[in-house]
Amino acid sequence: MPLPAYKRVVLKLSGEALAGDLGYGIDPKVIFSVANQIKEIVELGVQVAVVVGGGNIWRGLSGSSKGMDRATADYMGMLATIMNSLALQDGLEKVNVPTRVQTSIEMRQVAEPYIRRRAIRHLEKMRVVIFAAGTGNPYFSTDTTAALRAAEIEAEVILMAKNKVDGVYSADPSLDPNAQKYDKLTFLEVLNKGLGVMDSTASSLCMDNSIPLIVFNISEEGNIRRAVMGDKIGTLVKGE
Repeated sequence: MPLPAYKRVVLKLSGEALAGDLGYGIDPKVIFSVANQIKEIVELGVQVAVVVGGGNIWRGLSGSSKGMDRATADYMGMLATIMNSLALQDGLEKVNVPTRVQTSIEMRQVAEPYIRRRAIRHLEKMRVVIFAAGTGNPYFSTDTTAALRAAEIEAEVILMAKNKVDGVYSADPSLDPNAQKYDKLTFLEVLNKGLGVMDSTASSLCMDNSIPLIVFNISEEGNIRRAVMGDKIGTLVKGE
């Protein structure tokens, strides 16, 4: 049986991916699908950390663009990621995958505070660790959280799961029928071309710490396993 290409990964889930076809909120069918896909790679011996966005509930940038204080709007977004993380934890534990949620904003009644060494210990014991509440600071995205946590726990790759988009394109494929899909990119190309894979802070963190990124469509069952096994799916973004 072939071995996984990676032993420790960070899975980055957008909030929109958890909304599924509902477009807003949390779709239990999507939670169930994602939980089963994560279970599949845990059973292969892969250590899994997850970072979840909150765009299906609240977007800080959207709130600030309508006049709300940016820091307040971002803190509300962090709380949205905690709701998503608890929903995903529930889904994982329903399929018998031991899971811990760690939050950057302390709320001991619902989750552990983020402690790097404790997170690594959980991973070594084959527990899935979900990092919630972003970095705990306004003005930073959950993409930056994924890059930061991946560097801290020494993950080998970030798996960036997108909803209904199977990689990185030269333009929005839903708007431009001539948009070109990239199989491979460097982080410098992502930054120079303004491709919007992740924000510039996150891209720079990945580039500086040599953390590759695989962008793929999570809507297709089994894609997380394919990415972990090293199959050519989506778009691979790495250093020079």
